[in-house]
Amino acid sequence: VSIAWYMLSSIDGFEYRLTDEYEYKAFIHNNAILKVRQKAKEKYKSDEMSDEEFEVVMNGTTKQLEANYGKVVYKVSKYTLGKDSDLTKITVAEVTHSIFYAPQYIADSLGYFEEEGLDVNIITTSGADKTMAALLSKEAQIGLMGPEASVYVYQNGQSDYAINFAQLTQKDGSFLLARDPIENFTFDMLKGKTIIGGRKGGMPEMTLEYVLKKHGLDIGQNDPSKEVNIRTDVAFDVMAGVFTAGQSDFVTLFEPSASQVVRNGIGHIVASIGEASGEIPYTCYSTLKSYREKNKDIIIKFSNAIKKALTFVHSHEVEEIIPLLKEYFVSSDEIEIKNVMTNYLKIEAWPIDTSFNQTSFNKLIDIIKEAGELPKNVEVPYEKLVQNI
Repeated sequence: VSIAWYMLSSIDGFEYRLTDEYEYKAFIHNNAILKVRQKAKEKYKSDEMSDEEFEVVMNGTTKQLEANYGKVVYKVSKYTLGKDSDLTKITVAEVTHSIFYAPQYIADSLGYFEEEGLDVNIITTSGADKTMAALLSKEAQIGLMGPEASVYVYQNGQSDYAINFAQLTQKDGSFLLARDPIENFTFDMLKGKTIIGGRKGGMPEMTLEYVLKKHGLDIGQNDPSKEVNIRTDVAFDVMAGVFTAGQSDFVTLFEPSASQVVRNGIGHIVASIGEASGEIPYTCYSTLKSYREKNKDIIIKFSNAIKKALTFVHSHEVEEIIPLLKEYFVSSDEIEIKNVMTNYLKIEAWPIDTSFNQTSFNKLIDIIKEAGELPKNVEVPYEKLVQNI
């Protein structure tokens, strides 16, 4: 059993002490049980739950608490001692820090990575180009980014190219924001407007183009003479800031940035790009070919943890997920996290499992070619760039 330090936060304050993996899991599970009990109490008070239903919930959760020796805390943060840990350390580079990747943080919060024997360090490398650079430089072993990055690397002749092994999101996670509220928004309202769309050749910008072209609009990149002008000169991590500074008519943003811009009174969400685009293999986990060949067991374990987290997302209420995400998004309150999760669940942002099929891959290649980032006659081999676990 791995030995680690745990910080226990309870009514009496903070306590640091040595404990074991079993006790840690008991804390995590009990915390989730407490949320279920609290939700039942609220429903009971508002007459949404009968006496019989309330009794069943309370009796059942009491037994679960007793099974874990009654260990109840409000929050547990774990600090593993490297010299005593038998976990395999890996670094995951994420393309941005967003509630869009909620299953990843849930896997971390609920200890799914540890159950698989992994100590996962998550770093944010804003933009798929920087995330891929972290992979190629071996700063990270796994990258979470749009799979278009692996296509570009392969097409550039890299022998140790990136292989996609698990899909995390199946829709575009960005929202279109206008400066003023627009009732009954339609995409033809974008005629004559400028949109901050993100880096040229990145999935956010290419998916935006795909959607606008589907609606019959003439698109230009940094070209005001076109029907709709998409700015690609603004770095991904400063798009919200540039829009807030008063530049351009519209912007596409991920959550929680989109909700924060709305909360600050700067913009208003008028459309979901993911809802408009349909299913796309938008964000996937990838690793270098050489790393996969030598460490397939680690890739399998990591994928198993993500699969558990996806199952959790699809089988639990948003109210049960919020506490797990709060520590990863300290600038977002519970209402904001709830709204974001609800919006993403509404558009079915997360797949049931992590498989990246060939039909989705072909659609990805079509989008890349439509954006002019690949010649129309180029064939990209699915079997080399996608190897599902």
